[in-house]
Amino acid sequence: MKKILVTGGAGFIGSNLVDKLVEVGHEVIIIDNLSTGKKENINPAAKFVLADIRNFDEIKLYFNGVDWVFHTAALARVQPSIEDPKTFNDVNVNGTLNVLLAAKKAGVKKFIFSSSSSIYGNQTEMPLREDMPAQPISPYALQKYIGELYCRLFSEIYNLPTVSLRYFNVYGKRQPMEGAYALAIGIFTRQRLVGEPLTIVGDGEQRRDYINVDDVVKANILAAESDKVGRGEVINIGSGKNYSVNDLAKIFGGENIHLPPRIEPRETLADNSLAKKLLGWEPKVNLPDWLEQYKFDLKI
Repeated sequence: MKKILVTGGAGFIGSNLVDKLVEVGHEVIIIDNLSTGKKENINPAAKFVLADIRNFDEIKLYFNGVDWVFHTAALARVQPSIEDPKTFNDVNVNGTLNVLLAAKKAGVKKFIFSSSSSIYGNQTEMPLREDMPAQPISPYALQKYIGELYCRLFSEIYNLPTVSLRYFNVYGKRQPMEGAYALAIGIFTRQRLVGEPLTIVGDGEQRRDYINVDDVVKANILAAESDKVGRGEVINIGSGKNYSVNDLAKIFGGENIHLPPRIEPRETLADNSLAKKLLGWEPKVNLPDWLEQYKFDLKI
């Protein structure tokens, strides 16, 4: 059994990770300020600490004796970061630095950072590989890239074992269905449930690699367990398949309307061969199959 700390453990990805860690018998501490996380997501078997990662003195004590840290806490999504880059920077850069410092001070054995495929920006070649140059086109993407670089530096300078997992578009249990943090799948779900037309941004031909949260959770645990990573590596966590927004809209059915285009990469598609090589990981959940079952369960 390990003692594990999960920042953002009341959020979408973090809470799913906590559930699995508790299920297999680990002792888990959650740090979350509930700015985007939800109380109902908190696993009752975990110790919950209401705290903000921007406050180093508030969080540092909880890292003592911790084996693994999963840093999933963040203000996520591209568009909100464009509207409020300062707050996003405080959480995603300064907050990440605080978590790294606390982990280093406590002698944590492995630090797993939740990063983002948005770091790639617009690339001329697909699929996206970890050795491609970062081309962030939003404050959020830049902040995640800075987080990766900090992780690598902490491994090189302070010998803190770190690994950064670049998530592609994550969907699944507890996915947001409204607000700035919702992705197309969550938004379409809510719209179909209330009988509204599906809102498609731009022409709908932008393509995304969607990865199920259960596969993301598995990748995190494998990264913590693997002795092949811990020197600041960056690893794609994506399905290796992509779908257009229009493809998703067809699966959901019903009417749709188009909204003005926005600043975002035209396409994402993961080369996940490094995850297979270093972690022994590969995605198990197929998006169209999952969506059909999801629609059936929700009666939409």
